[in-house]
Amino acid sequence: MKKPILGLLASSLFLMSFSFTAEAEECDLKYTMKGWSAFYKTYKGSGVVTCPSGKSANVNLSLKGGGLTFGASEITNGKGKIRGVQSIGDIYGGAFALGGHAGFTKSVEGRWIPRGSRTVTLTGKGKGYDIGWSMGGFRISKP
Repeated sequence: MKKPILGLLASSLFLMSFSFTAEAEECDLKYTMKGWSAFYKTYKGSGVVTCPSGKSANVNLSLKGGGLTFGASEITNGKGKIRGVQSIGDIYGGAFALGGHAGFTKSVEGRWIPRGSRTVTLTGKGKGYDIGWSMGGFRISKP
């Protein structure tokens, strides 16, 4: 009687370990951000994250850092990818960011945010007068 119970217990633990692991998804981020820079850079904005599994969330975005950067811009058509998302809560948090931006009436930006297994990449278009590259902290938070 002990052997079948131990076998059943062992097999159920084995199956449970696979039932709790979720597939990592690549979620999309659509965003807008506005800010300025003069060696110091500060931008704030908002966006919507949507995942292939149907999960979605409204988010606030903030960027603070510095570099060889000057100007002001507003990104109105921002798109991003958040890789390695297993649950919607994985999208929140902060990390080091590295990026560049340029524009004279029309502005563009690109940003790379490595967050361990959850890398974030951003590209955006908008308007402004700006040029440079910067690094610093990027944060995704709940509204």
